[in-house]
Amino acid sequence: MFSSYNTTKSNRSEISDEMLAMQAPSVFAEQAVEGVSDRYTFIPTAKIVSRMRQEGWAPVAAREQRVRLENRMGFQKHMIRFQPQNQIGRVGEYVAEIALVNSHDRSSAYQLHAALYRLVCGNGLMVSDTTFQHISIRHSGGEADEIIAASFKVLANLPQLTENVESFRARQLTDTEAKAFAESAIMLRWDSVEQSPVSAAKLLETRRYDDRGNSLWQVFNRVQENLIRGGQKDYSRRRDNGSRHTRTRPVTGLAEDIRLNKSLWHLAEALRIGNLPAVVGAQN
Repeated sequence: MFSSYNTTKSNRSEISDEMLAMQAPSVFAEQAVEGVSDRYTFIPTAKIVSRMRQEGWAPVAAREQRVRLENRMGFQKHMIRFQPQNQIGRVGEYVAEIALVNSHDRSSAYQLHAALYRLVCGNGLMVSDTTFQHISIRHSGGEADEIIAASFKVLANLPQLTENVESFRARQLTDTEAKAFAESAIMLRWDSVEQSPVSAAKLLETRRYDDRGNSLWQVFNRVQENLIRGGQKDYSRRRDNGSRHTRTRPVTGLAEDIRLNKSLWHLAEALRIGNLPAVVGAQN
């Protein structure tokens, strides 16, 4: 179903409800947060997970948003990533996933996003809405059936992801284009290229042999991993006061992780067919 060049075996496996509860307790909320309107219909995400299992979708990872307000704890936004049960343990470079996002504190409707999991590095990529528009479903009472139907709608479009990846792989970038892509990625996270803690060259550094080269796929994956995972220290960069920057921090916020991943995919799509779009605003 999905072609690949690498023969890495998936390190994902189906996780139990007990593990889900450890990774994202808000999935198992028994009621909505106080103060929701009468029009809000509470259906716990746990019920959706059960239905997804019945329809052949296995949860393989989960996380929830960090919150500071005590009254939101246990109700906050969370994300569960699913793989088709018959794809778990497969050999290849990447596997298609569906990411389900929801909350019980009114901060999010049910959302279904097309995603990829890259086995060689354990990176969870998100596909931009310009490639596959995410599906949003309000809390109105019929969510379970709508989400199951929507998941198969997303599944029907997932084979096209292989075509997208192969087109990224076929597009060879010049050094100037690779640098421009990395600088656009910097602008997604920091206020400016000049004041960011790392240079474009640092984001283009290779962490593994498979990512060496200047194909759009290789450049995209290098930049994505370095931007999201952090851990880089650029000794050529200094703050305005002359002090050196510390190592870049990993992106831990759920909403920010989704935003950056989708924005990076959008940049890659734009570069594949032409020029990079203008990047406005580093941080939302």
